[in-house]
Amino acid sequence: MNFVDVLRWRGMLHDVTPGTDEQLEKELTSAYLGIDPTADSLHIGHLVGVMMLKHFQMAGHKPIALVGGATGMIGDPSGKSQERNLLDEPTLRHNQECIKKQLAKFLDFESDAPNAAILVNNYDWMKNFSFLDFIRDIGKHITVNYMMSKDSVKKRLGAESKEGMSFTEFTYQLVQGYDFLFLNENYNCKLQMGGSDQWGNITTGTELIRRKGRGEAFALTCPLITKADGSKFGKTESGNVWLDPERTSPYQFYQFWLNTSDEDAERYIKIFTLLSKEEIDTLTAQHKEAPHLRLLQKKLAEEITVMVHSREDYEMAVEAAQILFGSGTAEQLLKMSESTFLSVFEGVPQFTVSAAEFAGGLSVVNLLAEKTKVFESKSELRRTIQANGLSINKTKITDFDQLVDSSFLIKGKYILAQRGKKNYSLIIIG
Repeated sequence: MNFVDVLRWRGMLHDVTPGTDEQLEKELTSAYLGIDPTADSLHIGHLVGVMMLKHFQMAGHKPIALVGGATGMIGDPSGKSQERNLLDEPTLRHNQECIKKQLAKFLDFESDAPNAAILVNNYDWMKNFSFLDFIRDIGKHITVNYMMSKDSVKKRLGAESKEGMSFTEFTYQLVQGYDFLFLNENYNCKLQMGGSDQWGNITTGTELIRRKGRGEAFALTCPLITKADGSKFGKTESGNVWLDPERTSPYQFYQFWLNTSDEDAERYIKIFTLLSKEEIDTLTAQHKEAPHLRLLQKKLAEEITVMVHSREDYEMAVEAAQILFGSGTAEQLLKMSESTFLSVFEGVPQFTVSAAEFAGGLSVVNLLAEKTKVFESKSELRRTIQANGLSINKTKITDFDQLVDSSFLIKGKYILAQRGKKNYSLIIIG
């Protein structure tokens, strides 16, 4: 299958201009996709676009990732109800470097292949462009009527909008259109890709290229991804699911994909993995025969966690899940990284015991029923021990007088108490 056909069967194609297929069949083609640089990490909402660039490169074409440094200073009105915060240059440059490191896990930037990816920042060609030059050389080619016809503008100027639209935002589509023109003139870029909400901005670029006499240019968009229940994809109670492990731990990242619904998993595995049609069709059929095994979710979570993080991070996430749900071992617990450990047990009851109180150790009864309230009473604790229901750091406790000392500390400061299979408490020494 060619690039457009691949996107079509994966559910990643929304709109495409006539002639795009023919252009891609004719020659190695450069295409760009813009990425918002307002944070120093991508989140999973960016992944659809990143996967489009990945498939484009795999099809033998040249992907251009454009970091919107200039447009990030303006704010895109598409799908927004108000203007975004504007960024300064040092912040933009920092964010650009962080984003490139993440993109390098998906795209080949380093080889000498003719279709090696490149990363550009539109701030580099916009920063010295004077206002007078811009309205003379670019603004005169696109009419206000044309700009007003775009859905992104009409929605913000319509009766439902309380905020209206600033001139700054109104000019956004011209700036993005100029990006396409600049890349067309300097990198022979003939295709722009993006989300379906970008269609208006992208076609302003194709129109500008046409009116400047640069020949044909093409547009391709993917649908905006939602959950089966209609809610926004990529958002959790705690906010975005980030690719940066410091923002979203690999365990939390893995769990996000593992917990998708059957309907979503069947769509997502096409969009967010590189598995072939045959592999996905086979896996989907197996899943439908035994949905309780969650084969689609497990494979989806594995593929994307390995791609974004590493095989080691994936295996650690699987072990962490085993620990949380009862089948993990003390050895697995001890080798877990501190960030993973804390993300696994985020939300469980926590107690603090000072280092002075803990010096020399405490009996299990003193620690769990006096210094902390893991148990409401000593008698409750004793009954639990007698019923073989207490573990500390995944090791069963059978002795009422067991001394819990510094040898029990995980990462030098944590003790994990477990009552039964799923009732955890975290004790922090310090």
